[in-house]
Amino acid sequence: MNIQIFGKPKCFDTKKAERYFKERRVKYQYIDLKKYGISKGELTSVLRSVKLEDLIDEKHPDAPLLRYLAHNEAKIEKLLEDPTLLKTPIVRNGKQATVGNQPEVWKGWE
Repeated sequence: MNIQIFGKPKCFDTKKAERYFKERRVKYQYIDLKKYGISKGELTSVLRSVKLEDLIDEKHPDAPLLRYLAHNEAKIEKLLEDPTLLKTPIVRNGKQATVGNQPEVWKGWE
């Protein structure tokens, strides 16, 4: 199991995800989206498991603007420019991925 958690430092759901894997003694890699962002390849991998609409953080002030972009490629470029628009945590396990706090899915990964 190769777990990656993409999150924001002050996100409670990100902290819940970290706690979930720590309690089960599962090693994971934490990536701070504000500091490091997400690469196009990683985002493409996540999009194979998660719909683009589910990745958008509804609480972000620019979320309505992102919805008006016509093409998915434009939305992806905007997400790569400003990774704070992503809903967190994004948890990856190889080719599988989830968005938000989803311990019921993570349990199946063990």
